[in-house]
Amino acid sequence: MPHTSKPSTRGRPRSITREKIADAGISIGLPGITFVGVAAALGVSHMALYKHVPSLEALKHLIAEEIFKRWELPQATSPQQIGLEEYLMGFTASTRQFVKAHPGVTPFVIRRLAATPAMLEKISAHQAHIAQAYGITKEQSRWLLSTVTFFCISAADTVYAAARLEPLDEADGQLQEAEMEAELIEGTQALIAGALGLLESRPDPKIGARINK
Repeated sequence: MPHTSKPSTRGRPRSITREKIADAGISIGLPGITFVGVAAALGVSHMALYKHVPSLEALKHLIAEEIFKRWELPQATSPQQIGLEEYLMGFTASTRQFVKAHPGVTPFVIRRLAATPAMLEKISAHQAHIAQAYGITKEQSRWLLSTVTFFCISAADTVYAAARLEPLDEADGQLQEAEMEAELIEGTQALIAGALGLLESRPDPKIGARINK
């Protein structure tokens, strides 16, 4: 009787792509990222994952970059429809939700040296978009968005981290988070109003043109 070989029961090796790594990391959350955890989520060995990402820090940077790239930044409309101050309030609301949805992302987006070229390109494009939409210079847009974003990201990170750590029952925790979030929104609104006023009054030609509100 002729010998017949049995078909292999082993499937093809799972492909490891940047998108799949990011999806696995996002589902786990940056604070809980480990090589073993991401590899298990991908269905591969951690050694296989090492062939694509050289270190845990590089893995976290990859995931943080993908989180940032997937963030849909609010686009500006006609200044006659939405003034710059109103746009900035909407932008900071999106920023708060971004931070809230992705615990642990703040250190990777708030430090310029930690930002990757792709992240810096997205930031620059957004600054250029706002400059064109509201008739201000790129330097004015850069300063304004950087100032507002830095405050909002760092403050939101503190607020949501504090809300998660408080040993309260669920109802009390939600109430406390809502109260802190309301104060954060008030502070953001005050910062935006002050920043716009500074842009109008400063003699510096880089940060001095009149803003349409």
